[in-house]
Amino acid sequence: MSNEEIVIDEWEIKLDKMLVELNSCQESNSLKSCTPCSQFFECELRKKYVIAVYESMNKGAGGGFEF
Repeated sequence: MSNEEIVIDEWEIKLDKMLVELNSCQESNSLKSCTPCSQFFECELRKKYVIAVYESMNKGAGGGFEF
């Protein structure tokens, strides 16, 4: 296993953890997505999830949303 594979796994694990937290929040509020939630734009958990998705796509390399 190369170092690159380990880094990829690190970002995927972080994303998976955030997804579990997000799904748990949705379930506790009887929601199927974040969209109908009154905290949609202010939600720190959702913001962290969006960051985790982005970081899993660029493997933490930073930069903007240029794909």
